[in-house]
Amino acid sequence: MELELPNDIESLKATVKKLLVEIEQLKAKNAELKAENAELRSRLDKNSGNSHKPPSTDGLTKKPALPKPKTSNNGGQKGHKGNTLRQVSEPDNIVCHYPEICSCCGKNFHQKQIVVISKRQVFDLPPQKLIVTEHQLGQAICDCGHTETGTYPSNITQLAQYGAKVKALGVLLSVHYRLPQEQICQLFIDLYGYSLNTGTVIHALDTAYTQLQPIETHIKNQLLQEKVVHYDETGIRVEGKTQWLHTACSAQYTYLFVHAKRGKEALNSEASLIKDFNNCAVHDCWASYFIFTCFHVICNAHILRELTALIEQGSVWASLFHAFLLDCYQKNIAKESVEVRFSEIMIQANREEPVACKDPKARGRPKKTKGRCLLDRLINYKASILAFIFDSDIPFTNNQAERDIRCVKIKMKVSGSFRTAQGANAYARIQSVISTLRKQDIDVFGSLCALFSQSVSDLPCLTAR
Repeated sequence: MELELPNDIESLKATVKKLLVEIEQLKAKNAELKAENAELRSRLDKNSGNSHKPPSTDGLTKKPALPKPKTSNNGGQKGHKGNTLRQVSEPDNIVCHYPEICSCCGKNFHQKQIVVISKRQVFDLPPQKLIVTEHQLGQAICDCGHTETGTYPSNITQLAQYGAKVKALGVLLSVHYRLPQEQICQLFIDLYGYSLNTGTVIHALDTAYTQLQPIETHIKNQLLQEKVVHYDETGIRVEGKTQWLHTACSAQYTYLFVHAKRGKEALNSEASLIKDFNNCAVHDCWASYFIFTCFHVICNAHILRELTALIEQGSVWASLFHAFLLDCYQKNIAKESVEVRFSEIMIQANREEPVACKDPKARGRPKKTKGRCLLDRLINYKASILAFIFDSDIPFTNNQAERDIRCVKIKMKVSGSFRTAQGANAYARIQSVISTLRKQDIDVFGSLCALFSQSVSDLPCLTAR
C-alpha cells in the first residue's frame, strides 16, 4: 500500500514528528526484546561451566572444572604402587594337573617323576553361608546346695537374631553404598538364602545412630581445631518436604547434619559448627556465612563459572579476570604483582559495567546487572578470593565440601527421599563417621562390626590423629 503524503509543509512536519516518535518507541522496544532474548539465551546455554548447575546435567559434554596440565603419558606412572592381583605363598586349595601316561610308550608316571614347572592361582568367593553360633545357658548346683545360673552376653537378647557382621553390612549397604532397604533384603536372599527384613535394617541404623554420638562429638571437636574447614549445603527431601544437609569437613574429618533451613537459622543452630569456628572457613559466598567472625575464603570455582557466563556475553574484563585467576592458580604470576593486576582489571570492569540507577517509579533497590553484582563482590571480598595466593594451606576451591556432600545426591537418586526425619539424621551421622574412617584409612566394615559387638570407646576413629 502506497503511503500518501500531505501537500502542505505543516502537515508534513507533523507527520515527520509522529514518525520520529514511533521510531524512538520501536528502538526502545527493540532494545527491550534484545535484552529479553539475551536473558533467555543465557538461561538455555547454562551448564556446569558457566553456572551453578551440577556436572551431571552436562551429559557427555562435561569438561574438567580446572585445567589439568598433561605432564606424562597415559597409563600407570613410574613408581606407582598399583593394585595388581598377586599370587600368595599359601593357597587354600591346590588342584594338580599332572600327566598320567606317557604319550610315547604308554607307561604310567610315578609321583616322583613329576616336577611342578609352573602354577596359576584363581581368587574366588567362598560358599555364601551364614554361620550360626548357638549360645547355651548352663546351670550348676553347688555341694552347698546353692544353684548358680550363667548369663548370656548383653548383646544376645533373642531366641534367634542376626549378629554384628550382618548388622554392620546392612548399615554399610544402606548408608555408604546407598541401596534401598528392599534391595538390601533381596541381596541377602540371593547370597545367603535368608530374608533380612527392613525392620532389622532400620533397627541397626537406629542403634548405630545412638552408638556413634560420642564419635560425632569427637569429629566436631577436631574440626573446630582445624586451620581450614570447608562448608556447604544441599537440598534433600525429608517426609515429603525440602530440607538441607549441611557439611563441615576437612581432609581428615567429615561432619554432616540435617536442618529444615538453609541460612542463618541452620548455621546458628546447636548442630552447626561455624558459629564456634575461629579459623579459615571455605564456602561458596552464601550470604548467611558472613554473619560469623571467622576468616572467610570464597570458592574460586564458583567465581570462574560466573566469569565464563559473562565472557560468553562478550565481557572483556571478565576474560581478563578469568585469565588472572587461572594464572594465580597455576602460579604463573608473582605475588608482588597480584595487587597491581587486580586493581587494573577492576578499573577496566568499572568502565564496562553500568552503575545501577534508581528508577523513581520502581520500588526497592535499583537492579544491578550480573556483571556489576559480581564486580562488587570481587571488590568487597578481595582478601577472601585471593587468600590462596598468600597462604599455601588455603585451597583454591571448595571441592572438599562438594565431594563430601555429593554422596547424598547419589543416595537421593538411587533410594528416593528420606521417609522420616530420624532416617535422615541417622544417615547424616553414620555417613559422617564412615567418611572420616575412609579419610584416615581405617577399616570401615571392621569398625562397624565393633560398633555392634563391643564398647564404642574402643573404635579406632576416636584416636586423635
